[in-house]
Amino acid sequence: MASTADDARDESGHLIRELHGVTLAQILEYLVLHYGWAELDSRIRINCFAVNPSIKSSLTFLRRTPWARAKVEALYVQARTAEVLGRKKP
Repeated sequence: MASTADDARDESGHLIRELHGVTLAQILEYLVLHYGWAELDSRIRINCFAVNPSIKSSLTFLRRTPWARAKVEALYVQARTAEVLGRKKP
Protein backbone atom coordinates (compact mmCIF):
# COMPACT_ATOMS: atom_id res chain seq x y z
CA MET A 1 0.00 0.00 0.00
CA ALA A 2 1.28 3.48 -0.85
CA SER A 3 2.10 5.96 1.85
CA THR A 4 1.43 9.21 0.00
CA ALA A 5 -0.91 10.38 -2.72
CA ASP A 6 1.98 10.81 -5.17
CA ASP A 7 2.98 7.16 -4.68
CA ALA A 8 -0.53 5.70 -4.88
CA ARG A 9 -0.67 2.72 -7.22
CA ASP A 10 -3.57 0.78 -8.66
CA GLU A 11 -4.05 -2.98 -8.45
CA SER A 12 -1.64 -3.59 -11.35
CA GLY A 13 1.12 -1.52 -9.74
CA HIS A 14 0.89 1.55 -11.98
CA LEU A 15 0.89 5.05 -10.52
CA ILE A 16 -2.67 6.33 -10.48
CA ARG A 17 -1.65 9.86 -11.41
CA GLU A 18 -0.18 8.61 -14.70
CA LEU A 19 -3.54 7.18 -15.88
CA HIS A 20 -1.69 4.23 -17.42
CA GLY A 21 -4.08 2.12 -19.49
CA VAL A 22 -7.18 4.01 -18.36
CA THR A 23 -9.41 5.37 -21.12
CA LEU A 24 -11.46 8.53 -20.88
CA ALA A 25 -14.60 6.39 -21.08
CA GLN A 26 -13.45 4.32 -18.08
CA ILE A 27 -12.67 7.48 -16.14
CA LEU A 28 -16.09 8.98 -16.86
CA GLU A 29 -17.94 5.74 -16.05
CA TYR A 30 -16.07 5.48 -12.73
CA LEU A 31 -16.93 9.06 -11.79
CA VAL A 32 -20.60 8.70 -12.76
CA LEU A 33 -20.85 5.48 -10.76
CA HIS A 34 -19.24 6.98 -7.66
CA TYR A 35 -20.58 10.55 -7.78
CA GLY A 36 -23.54 10.65 -10.16
CA TRP A 37 -24.27 13.34 -12.74
CA ALA A 38 -25.57 15.93 -10.27
CA GLU A 39 -22.49 15.69 -8.06
CA LEU A 40 -20.18 15.82 -11.08
CA ASP A 41 -21.96 18.97 -12.23
CA SER A 42 -21.50 20.58 -8.82
CA ARG A 43 -17.80 19.64 -8.67
CA ILE A 44 -16.93 20.45 -12.29
CA ARG A 45 -19.19 23.09 -13.82
CA ILE A 46 -19.63 21.67 -17.32
CA ASN A 47 -22.98 21.86 -19.13
CA CYS A 48 -22.69 18.33 -20.50
CA PHE A 49 -23.00 17.10 -16.89
CA ALA A 50 -26.05 19.28 -16.19
CA VAL A 51 -28.21 19.25 -19.32
CA ASN A 52 -29.34 15.80 -20.55
CA PRO A 53 -26.12 14.12 -19.38
CA SER A 54 -24.96 10.96 -21.10
CA ILE A 55 -21.67 9.13 -21.39
CA LYS A 56 -21.61 9.56 -25.18
CA SER A 57 -22.25 13.32 -25.25
CA SER A 58 -19.86 13.93 -22.36
CA LEU A 59 -17.09 11.93 -24.05
CA THR A 60 -17.56 13.93 -27.25
CA PHE A 61 -17.26 17.21 -25.35
CA LEU A 62 -14.33 16.10 -23.18
CA ARG A 63 -12.33 14.82 -26.17
CA ARG A 64 -12.68 18.22 -27.85
CA THR A 65 -12.11 20.37 -24.76
CA PRO A 66 -8.69 19.93 -23.12
CA TRP A 67 -9.37 22.10 -20.04
CA ALA A 68 -12.53 20.14 -19.20
CA ARG A 69 -10.80 16.80 -19.75
CA ALA A 70 -7.99 17.88 -17.42
CA LYS A 71 -10.50 18.69 -14.66
CA VAL A 72 -12.25 15.33 -15.07
CA GLU A 73 -8.93 13.46 -15.03
CA ALA A 74 -7.81 15.36 -11.91
CA LEU A 75 -11.02 14.43 -10.08
CA TYR A 76 -10.53 10.79 -11.09
CA VAL A 77 -6.96 10.79 -9.78
CA GLN A 78 -8.13 12.29 -6.46
CA ALA A 79 -10.97 9.78 -6.10
CA ARG A 80 -8.90 6.72 -7.05
CA THR A 81 -6.01 7.80 -4.82
CA ALA A 82 -8.39 8.21 -1.88
CA GLU A 83 -9.88 4.80 -2.63
CA VAL A 84 -6.49 3.06 -2.80
CA LEU A 85 -5.22 4.77 0.35
CA GLY A 86 -8.44 3.99 2.21
CA ARG A 87 -9.49 7.60 2.64
CA LYS A 88 -12.88 9.18 2.13
CA LYS A 89 -13.40 10.31 -1.47
CA PRO A 90 -12.96 14.06 -1.97
